[in-house]
Amino acid sequence: MEQLFFMYNPHWENEKTNNSFVERTEVLNTLTRQLTNKQVVFITGLRRVGKTTLMKMLINYLLEHNKPAKNIFYISLDNYLVKEKTLFEIIEEYRKIHHLKHDDFIYLFLDEITYLKNYEIQLKNLQDLGNSKVFASSSNGSLLKSGKPYLTGRNRIIEIVPLDYKEYLKFRNITVKKADSHLHEKYFTGFLQTGGIPEYVLTNDVSYIQELVNDIIYKDIVAMHNLKNPRVLEEFFLLLMERTGKQFSINKIASILKISTETAKRYLSYFSDTYLIYLVERHGKTNERLLSPKKVYASDLGIRNFHTGFRDIGALFENYVYLKIKDLAPQYIYKNQTEIDFYTSSGKLIEVKYGTSELNRKQSKLFDAFPAKEKYIIRTYKDIESLTD
Repeated sequence: MEQLFFMYNPHWENEKTNNSFVERTEVLNTLTRQLTNKQVVFITGLRRVGKTTLMKMLINYLLEHNKPAKNIFYISLDNYLVKEKTLFEIIEEYRKIHHLKHDDFIYLFLDEITYLKNYEIQLKNLQDLGNSKVFASSSNGSLLKSGKPYLTGRNRIIEIVPLDYKEYLKFRNITVKKADSHLHEKYFTGFLQTGGIPEYVLTNDVSYIQELVNDIIYKDIVAMHNLKNPRVLEEFFLLLMERTGKQFSINKIASILKISTETAKRYLSYFSDTYLIYLVERHGKTNERLLSPKKVYASDLGIRNFHTGFRDIGALFENYVYLKIKDLAPQYIYKNQTEIDFYTSSGKLIEVKYGTSELNRKQSKLFDAFPAKEKYIIRTYKDIESLTD
């Protein structure tokens, strides 16, 4: 166990973890602000979106701010050597290695926390002791929202999303001078094609995307839910990718795949829980929201393009706009057979028209008449910034 712990924590001997990270400044700032509160911080999001890397960046941050290396502990709980251990046993072993007393404050980074049985009550008991700050990660949103009350009011969930355009440029080591701003059109098109999975942006290795999706489908969905026909799941996901940015009928998809509507709904929840897709409801009264079809968006543009080919750039642009505003709880507007893309919880009405596209007559009439605090027509990547200011 001691050897394993040292392998996971090179900073105990070198005082540094990997220094070669491309830093995601805004995300890291969000996480560092959590260092001083008592809540358990859950870092969640799509597989390979950078959760582990961000934990190691936080470790570097603590070291740079003179926190003792021995008081910082990282462990990946999906390692078979610790799967049968309790959290108390793991931490006791760690404290023994460094001769740490129980009242010595420690920083714990617990990767893949949901592999630990009854992790909620174990974290609650750990938090009750008051001698640690805990960051824990998971790639499965449903497990972090299991409904068990142990950590109610004691935790915060922070979702890590794929790179946005600015981060993409940083990862590609691209700097665009104002005098060369015309180059953004070319680079942004490249971003819409590649998406924001950090390793894929760095390597452009298409097999990486295929392996990522296969891991999610087979390890996080098929194995966890003991599904017997993974091929149907793959076909379902392909249908969803082809419908990104559009309303879709769960009944129609069920009919195409020759599965029951209930099975289709269950599969859809699996894709949502593992952050492969996001679903957007129609704006309106409760019955309209519940009975109307949802719109689907891919969590990453590169994943979508891998399955459909790089086409329909307007749909990709709309998907990206959604990813930038999803924290504003957007819904779509549908009235008299006319649709407006988004209406946010903060009262922003948004129609996405890439490039020179214009609203048709019915859209224009609905857009003008709809009561909203602010109204936006988004045509370029620059327009998106006004939505999040």
